[in-house]
Amino acid sequence: MRYVRFTRDGVTRYGLVDGDMVRPIAGEPWTDPTPSGDAVALSAVTLEVPVIPRTFYAAGINYAAHIREMAAKRGETPKFPEKADIGYRANNALVAHDQDVVIPAHATTKINYEGELVVVIGKQAKHLTEAEAMSCVFGYTIGNDVSERTWQRGDRTFWRGKNTDTFKPMGPWIQTQADLDAMETIVRVNGKEDLRFKTNDMIFGIAHYISQMTRYLTLYPGDVIWMGTDGTSPDLVHGDVVEVELTGLGVLRNRFVREGA
Repeated sequence: MRYVRFTRDGVTRYGLVDGDMVRPIAGEPWTDPTPSGDAVALSAVTLEVPVIPRTFYAAGINYAAHIREMAAKRGETPKFPEKADIGYRANNALVAHDQDVVIPAHATTKINYEGELVVVIGKQAKHLTEAEAMSCVFGYTIGNDVSERTWQRGDRTFWRGKNTDTFKPMGPWIQTQADLDAMETIVRVNGKEDLRFKTNDMIFGIAHYISQMTRYLTLYPGDVIWMGTDGTSPDLVHGDVVEVELTGLGVLRNRFVREGA
């Protein structure tokens, strides 16, 4: 099933996608949703970020090719992680499908995309084994972890390089079922394919991350975990349109605009 968070006539709610229609539901999708109101055309609503997470987690470097290519750009020897590290992102940076990513006027030219699988948590979870870990997953969506690389290297906490307003597009919906082993991540810039990789070809998988995380912290319904990316991005400029497709899941599309351009 696919769930969207949408706005119509000034009211924001969740709905279940049924073909080209959306059927409103009461409450949140992971809390035994019930129908609430008449179905409306998907084209007649405004799609919002599919979930505003209580906590916004992001996996550290989690694909081998990404590590190699980023190290090559810096002229360094690649260093692979010995354990699954998790970081945090800020909700202020979230924007929805088809909303603009705004590049600050004084940002450098090093603006890059990172197409990512996003895991949406549906149940409170603590102390899960790897065998149990997927039981708390409600579904999946798509993220673009936009980065200003100069700021990322210079700011110890990544507060600007990763968390500037609009730097975290996410959407367009949450899908509850996905064949991760068959899935590919494809990124297109201005309609031209720029990157393709196997989505589930991670150094540390989803179950491992959840098991390690829940040793120390509680996951709650609506939390999200962005799972990292492979490959590298060209430097994006004003007017570029980036599409992140996860096959079988959907396409997240956003235009990049520079302040004052």
